[in-house]
Amino acid sequence: MATMTLVMGESGSGKSSSIRTLPANETFLINVLDKPLPFKGSKSLYTKLTEEGGNYFASDDAAEIIKKIRYVNIKFPQIKNIVIDDFQYVMANEFMRRAKERGFDKFTEIAQNAWSIIKQASDCRDDIDFFFLSHTELDALGRSKCKTIGKMLDDKITVEGMFTVVLHTIIADGVYKFLTKNDGSHIAKSPMGMFEERYIDNDLLLVKQKMKDYFDEEK
Repeated sequence: MATMTLVMGESGSGKSSSIRTLPANETFLINVLDKPLPFKGSKSLYTKLTEEGGNYFASDDAAEIIKKIRYVNIKFPQIKNIVIDDFQYVMANEFMRRAKERGFDKFTEIAQNAWSIIKQASDCRDDIDFFFLSHTELDALGRSKCKTIGKMLDDKITVEGMFTVVLHTIIADGVYKFLTKNDGSHIAKSPMGMFEERYIDNDLLLVKQKMKDYFDEEK
């Protein structure tokens, strides 16, 4: 089973930039919106997947994303990190494409597609760390949670519940951080003792190392 981490926050709060610290030769990036990464040198570090190689794939189609996860899991033993950036747009874009459909079945199907991506990721090799990056929205209690397409989908799937670690991006005095524990306003969680600090740098390699240390100690 792969290690699963959800990183969520508002646009521009440091989610995508946290990819910068991961070694590109060990990382495969699935970019849902195919948008440029916000750090220097990213175009040369992440090249589109072809028959000759590559570590970058762009799609908002759940079935295609699942196929690529399976492919990388089997064919690329050197890959130790898989990042899915802007995960919430897998749901949002499918909803918009099907906006004229009547009935409620589409909400169940959209939820199932999102669930299937997360489930396929968790079923991958245990030497892979998955990082799902997603935007946030406020729930009925005013707490910042993972953005979906509304209550009809939230009634079927709680995205945060499918991840061992949930980090929330925070900007304090111009410094970009990850919140590691729920503070009442932002949904975040991590196993007790994994992170000593409530706030850590927005650095996915640091997160990966903290998780490795924690689970190695458990073993």
